[in-house]
Amino acid sequence: MAAQGRKNVHGKTGVRFKAGYTASKNKAMLRNVASELIVHGQVTVTSGVVKDLIKLVDKLVTWAKEDTVAHRRFAARYVRHGIVDENGVEALDKLFKEVGPKFKARNGGYTTKYKLEPRRGDNAQPVIIRWVD
Repeated sequence: MAAQGRKNVHGKTGVRFKAGYTASKNKAMLRNVASELIVHGQVTVTSGVVKDLIKLVDKLVTWAKEDTVAHRRFAARYVRHGIVDENGVEALDKLFKEVGPKFKARNGGYTTKYKLEPRRGDNAQPVIIRWVD
């Protein structure tokens, strides 16, 4: 491929391929999906997101089992402000008042996942993640 000039710098010919999905976009997406899971109890995502989402949600629930100011501040870094359920309760409050006490006696494994059929348009593997009963 011939040199095309300085597109995104990094040398004489520039950067050929620019990554479309950055780490900050990935973190923002995980925050959104985790907040939706807390509020609604289940969420459907693709199989690539599942591993990171479960790690984040397990960390949040572990903090929520003990309602201290420090744990609320740790969780507030990840849970989105402004996402509310049908009763008007915010995600962070629901995490500490409902989800945390529900899993007080449990040592991890707070979520379960169910694989669905591949999507028709792009053949991605959707997965439903929900709280363990």
